[in-house]
Amino acid sequence: MNILLFLIPISLVMIGAAALLFAWAVKHGQFEDLDTPALDILREDDRPPPPAQDAPADDRDAG
Repeated sequence: MNILLFLIPISLVMIGAAALLFAWAVKHGQFEDLDTPALDILREDDRPPPPAQDAPADDRDAG
């Protein structure tokens, strides 16, 4: 029964921290646009892939 004297305050602190983090996320606009990231994967990009960079010559292959 004494463990409840430890667990209840710890749980209240954790609930408070979660509420503060949620309030911070709402204040900073983390939940403003929930639809666009899900639709971005469906867009077709007609842009070509970036060119591959040439690897520098390695002196070990000269032999």
